[in-house]
Amino acid sequence: MRFKRNGSYTLNRKSKTKPNGKKPPAEEKKQYLEAEFTKVRVVDFDLKELVMLPREIDLNEWLASNTTTFFNLINLQYSTISEFCTGDTCQAMTACNTIYYWYDERGKKTKCTAPQYVDFVMSLVQKLVTDDDIFPTKYGKEFPNAFESLVKKICRYLFHVLAHLFWAHFKETVALDLQGHLNTLYAHFIVFIREFNLVDPKETCIMDDLSEILCAPAPPAPAAPSSPTSAPSPSSHNHVTER
Repeated sequence: MRFKRNGSYTLNRKSKTKPNGKKPPAEEKKQYLEAEFTKVRVVDFDLKELVMLPREIDLNEWLASNTTTFFNLINLQYSTISEFCTGDTCQAMTACNTIYYWYDERGKKTKCTAPQYVDFVMSLVQKLVTDDDIFPTKYGKEFPNAFESLVKKICRYLFHVLAHLFWAHFKETVALDLQGHLNTLYAHFIVFIREFNLVDPKETCIMDDLSEILCAPAPPAPAAPSSPTSAPSPSSHNHVTER
């Protein structure tokens, strides 16, 4: 069974990236952790069931389909605030306590602005997911031996973009009333990469406080008006690990 997979970004570059562990400038309180925002979702079903591998589907097909979908959705989510993510407002690619540098295929390290970094990420991922030798779409064509490692690389890059959206552009997201979409996309992505061990927990731990809240089972629907109590909000433990 083959899934149709389409990219949505046009530039093409080949590079790889590594976090360097340096702290960016101090940031104000994390607005995205406030209960009034974390409770906003656009779906109310179990994301764990959504990401589980169906019995009749090949693992690589499932990884390919979901990875391409996440690429398109994260690219779209970023586009909603891209006018606010500029070389002046985001002079480095920051997320929580981390600054991400770009490393080209020769290992040359470059400190670039956030929009440049996201452009590099989306360009590279676009090139990979539209390469039929890597993400085959024709029946009978095999996935390459290194396919899973490439999926892990893509997911690591996409996590960086999501983390930056929360860290640097959550206010704009709220102003556009898109926090429910961002919350749901993030939770869906985290549940997916955890299900298939696609990103090292040491990479994602900078957002553990948010993940604990958003990846918890959705709270029950509010009680009827006659009920004296309302449904509780999920709680969190803020234990972001610096690296």
